[in-house]
Amino acid sequence: MIKDIKKDAEVRMEKCVEAFKNNISKIRTGRASPAILDGIMVDYYGSATPLRQLASVTVEDSRTLKINVFDHSISNAVEKAIMSSDLGLNPISVGTDIRVPLPALTEERRKDLIKIVRGEAEQGRVSVRNVRRDANDKVKALLKHKEISENDDRRLQEEIQKMTDVDIKKIDAALAEKEAELMDF
Repeated sequence: MIKDIKKDAEVRMEKCVEAFKNNISKIRTGRASPAILDGIMVDYYGSATPLRQLASVTVEDSRTLKINVFDHSISNAVEKAIMSSDLGLNPISVGTDIRVPLPALTEERRKDLIKIVRGEAEQGRVSVRNVRRDANDKVKALLKHKEISENDDRRLQEEIQKMTDVDIKKIDAALAEKEAELMDF
């Protein structure tokens, strides 16, 4: 039972860290990254379909993404979906491909993006702490039902706190890396 609680907490905390990393990967920096377009949904014959399922997205150079749409009849829908997203991108059709140049970020926009990333980091930390609280509640329930001793309770809570500290450090490291990436000209 004790191992199950620890393993469950560890898996859930790791998912919180991965979710945070996934969320910040979508925030664009000065460099081109296919992950920027991950959240874009395209109207494909009446249903919203992720762009990744309809096209391949590659990096052409440091400031340009190249989109190769599998079904060329929906190229216009892909362009509209990119333009209507809140990314501020303007795609250009070039033959069968769509090129998406990434404009340089202004200092003000960089600072706004850093605020957004810090907010995401705080959400990630809160999620990890919520997992810690849930695990500690389960441990306290075991203590209440006298299934474990007080020493086991204290030891388990310390182990759960150590796992929490490790995962919060991972979030902080990813945050620092993203901030450096955003401020890199």
